[in-house]
Amino acid sequence: MSTLEQLYARSTARAVENQLPYAGAVLPAEAFELLQLDPSVRLVDVRTRAELDWVGRPAIDTAQYAHIEWIQYPGSVPNTAFIQQLGELAAPDTPILFLCRSAARSKLAAIAAQKAGFTKAFDLLEGFEGDKDGQGHRKTISGWCFRGLPWLGA
Repeated sequence: MSTLEQLYARSTARAVENQLPYAGAVLPAEAFELLQLDPSVRLVDVRTRAELDWVGRPAIDTAQYAHIEWIQYPGSVPNTAFIQQLGELAAPDTPILFLCRSAARSKLAAIAAQKAGFTKAFDLLEGFEGDKDGQGHRKTISGWCFRGLPWLGA
């Protein structure tokens, strides 16, 4: 197990190396460690409600977990209240890990949060289900589930 300082240092190094416009990027196992080591960390799942219902979600302390849709379902329209809802959940200096299916929407959420003044916005790399394999299936080559981290099925 790593220390908080090591985890944040790796995440920040990724941000610098990749010129990310937010605080950093964490791998799924690092995110799980952060959640265990720092009770102030929040994991914000930006997937749609339908994805949570049909696919599942990380099995973590409910006090550290929140769901705010980045794109609303049905209709696939942007959630114009996203930053307002984030502000109701966390202070600007709260460490926030953004999670989506494959780490695409989570990057956008981290960028928006950082622009809105959330200084500790992190992208959770690989996402919940990860990338598609050669047959078009997820959860087989990357992601929270593939890494064997706890999750609740749909």
